[in-house]
Amino acid sequence: MRYRRLALGVLLPLILNFGEVAAQQWPTKPLRIIVPFPPGQAADIVARVIAERLSLALAQQVIVDNRPGAGSMLGSELAAKSAPDGYTYLAGGTSALAINVHLYRNLGYDTLRDFAPITNMTEVALIFCVNPSLPASDARQLIALAKQRPDELSYGSSGNGSVSHLAQALFAAMAGVKLRHIPYKGSVPSLTDLMAGQIMIAAETTPTVLPHVKAGKLRAIAVATNARIPFLPDVGTIDEQGVTGYDVRAWTGLVAPSGTPAAVLERMNQEVIRAMATAEMKRRLYDLALVPVGDSRTQFAEYLKVEIAKWQHAVKVSGAKIE
Repeated sequence: MRYRRLALGVLLPLILNFGEVAAQQWPTKPLRIIVPFPPGQAADIVARVIAERLSLALAQQVIVDNRPGAGSMLGSELAAKSAPDGYTYLAGGTSALAINVHLYRNLGYDTLRDFAPITNMTEVALIFCVNPSLPASDARQLIALAKQRPDELSYGSSGNGSVSHLAQALFAAMAGVKLRHIPYKGSVPSLTDLMAGQIMIAAETTPTVLPHVKAGKLRAIAVATNARIPFLPDVGTIDEQGVTGYDVRAWTGLVAPSGTPAAVLERMNQEVIRAMATAEMKRRLYDLALVPVGDSRTQFAEYLKVEIAKWQHAVKVSGAKIE
């Protein structure tokens, strides 16, 4: 027994030192960022912009690997079960990391257990829009109208359990009104029917709705975040229009499989934050109506806990459930 303890006492420092040396030599081959969505969506765009900068900073190619399917579960589970060697990452967002755990009974991963947070890369606001024929120019008027016509006004979403669905269900619950949910397979058909007058309300991300608002095809009545955004400075927040405490946003964060060396996680955090701080990156993200974040690993870890709790409440009030 004494010899076993002695052997462990000798080997453990060597093992730890080997891990430190390996982290210092990292990376020695290309890295992969898994995106659990098809090309062209917000998480994919952010991942590709960041991958360009990381490829230069790390002197290794950073590949974006799109793995859509099963409501972002397919790519997220693949990332969670990948080797924690510092070469696989997940560009996961609100749905993958904070909502799915409350929607699916048999989710193949646990955000807090299976992933190591690196940083929240970007945020994007949701904009509440109405068909221009609806007599509501702001959220207060919409609430008053909904109280006059309970369960009559319909709102569209990107699908049952999507961020847009839950954001509007939470709004209705906090405002004390009854709205009728019409789920679609994506934001494009939802907004198409909104512009055609088939539904009256929708809440989608800024990049999605901004062109239609500027063209006068939709009327923006409120911003879902608790602060106004530079892309629509004259549009008030839901919070300032009477629904106190309402604050919903979509985001895209970078995580790695749990067990990835801490030194690697810290280096990735520093490189992403450094990339976010450049004038070029800020301009590119602004052009996409995205807001750079770039927080610490600890801050992102705490943010994940808060978001998971928030969306648990939103799922509960919406009644959404996907088997």
